[in-house]
Amino acid sequence: MGKFIKHYALEIYTVLAMLFMVITSMMDGLSAVQRFVVVFNFLFILHEWEEGVYPGGFVDLIARLIDKELTDDLRRASRIPTSIFLISITLVPFIFDDTTMFAVSIATFGIFEGLVHTLGIKLFRLKRKYTPGMATAWVETAVGISLLWYLASNHLASWYDYVLGVIIFFAAFVTMQKTLTMMVGIRYRDMPRMLKKQLQNRTKFQN
Repeated sequence: MGKFIKHYALEIYTVLAMLFMVITSMMDGLSAVQRFVVVFNFLFILHEWEEGVYPGGFVDLIARLIDKELTDDLRRASRIPTSIFLISITLVPFIFDDTTMFAVSIATFGIFEGLVHTLGIKLFRLKRKYTPGMATAWVETAVGISLLWYLASNHLASWYDYVLGVIIFFAAFVTMQKTLTMMVGIRYRDMPRMLKKQLQNRTKFQN
């Protein structure tokens, strides 16, 4: 059972996320925040497949950047913590839609995705102006900005909701990233040093 979950983690996440969409489509009286969350859920599915399968390759870019060889089994298993993170950041703001800080968290994540994939063009020194997952990431960013605009224009959030929402997102994201690095066999605190070393080596090679 464990091997099956590791091998088909992305497919399992997709089925669960699609099931969420089916259930919510039969629910009446969804709030605006819940509708935003449903849209995000759909985009997360598309994003995971664009990033990891069609065209895929984002994990390989990360592996190349930190100079770490990844097996196919490890690539597949690495989707488990990502799936848990995505399910959590989807369900929590949907269930607690009147707790605005959670809505801010998922909006922040959407904006963060667009920034990361866009900055990744320069970070990975790509010739094409595209990183795997960037198309859907930009849409996530647009939806994230729209959600924040909705909250602000309707005066639904206080200043501490925005602060706590961002903190909650980054806390959850870092936890997910630490789990991923442990699976790869790297200490999370060593990541900045490894990235800096790789970037310095690339700069020397180009010069």
